[in-house]
Amino acid sequence: MSTQRMSDGKYDAEVDRDEASLRPQFLSEFVGQEKLRENLSVFITAARNRRESLDHVFFSGPPGLGKTCLAGIIAHELGVELRATSAPALEKPGDLAAILTSVGRHNVFFIDEIHRLKPVIEEMLYTAMEDCQIDVVIGSGPGARSIKIPLEPFTLVGATTRPGLVSRPLHDRFGIRARLDYYGEQDIRTIIDRSARILGVSVSAEAAGVIALSARGTPRVANRLLRRMRDFAQVWDKGGITAEVAERGMTSLEIDPEGLDKLDRAILLSIIDKFGGGPVGCETIAITVGESVDTIEDVYEPYLIQKGFLMRTPRGRTVTDSAYAHLNRSRRNGNSKLLF
Repeated sequence: MSTQRMSDGKYDAEVDRDEASLRPQFLSEFVGQEKLRENLSVFITAARNRRESLDHVFFSGPPGLGKTCLAGIIAHELGVELRATSAPALEKPGDLAAILTSVGRHNVFFIDEIHRLKPVIEEMLYTAMEDCQIDVVIGSGPGARSIKIPLEPFTLVGATTRPGLVSRPLHDRFGIRARLDYYGEQDIRTIIDRSARILGVSVSAEAAGVIALSARGTPRVANRLLRRMRDFAQVWDKGGITAEVAERGMTSLEIDPEGLDKLDRAILLSIIDKFGGGPVGCETIAITVGESVDTIEDVYEPYLIQKGFLMRTPRGRTVTDSAYAHLNRSRRNGNSKLLF
């Protein structure tokens, strides 16, 4: 059976054509996360051989590492349809009930940002996941009554960047749980080479290295940078992506060799220049750089911590000596001084 991706009408799960075309469709095409890929292959094969639904799957990790992509791959490997939505789009129990009752037998139902589910909707999911049925209340007041609606067996795939915000009862109902980690440089290079072939653009080995070093260990970022380097190459060089084009392009995008962009540096410099290197609360940093707390915590902090430029302490965020060195700053009695 061919896989068809559907939307609930409120959450457009599709991305632009280039991004969609770059997503692998099968586990054999998926690069990186070796142990997760091996385990998923076993679980999917076993479920397919038994002609059963795959157990419910929970993915966590920073954005852009392939959680949504893996949901699509699971559906493709099982030969079933994928129904996708986002937790914020499920505003009332009726929204979830409408989707669950239309999900076909053994199909995959994907919920992104599952940590943002409302409690009343989350409670409805409990019986759906465990008993393949939902309780729906008809009417209101003394005449209200509850009816049970049976569901076809299905696989729920939940994804989140903040697993700590997912309630324990919901978390425990997922039989398959995995965290996606940042990718190594070689895996990112492999992804860049594959994406370049799909996009029909040539990339030198040196250029692929420049892009990989600036990709923050994230396939989504690597593909975005590749598309931008393609634009620069087309206008500046009328040809493929060379190391010179890639380096000049990164400079134009204000991305340094460590993958830090303008906001990354603004976060670190605000802590150094305004708060003596920390500690300082994330809310204060967000106000200082003009960005939301959620974006800083979910997108920027994980990479800065992983690179060893930032630390989370009980008192707040603190900049490390590595950050001072990278930004060409020196510590002087608790303050910083620009090195010339």
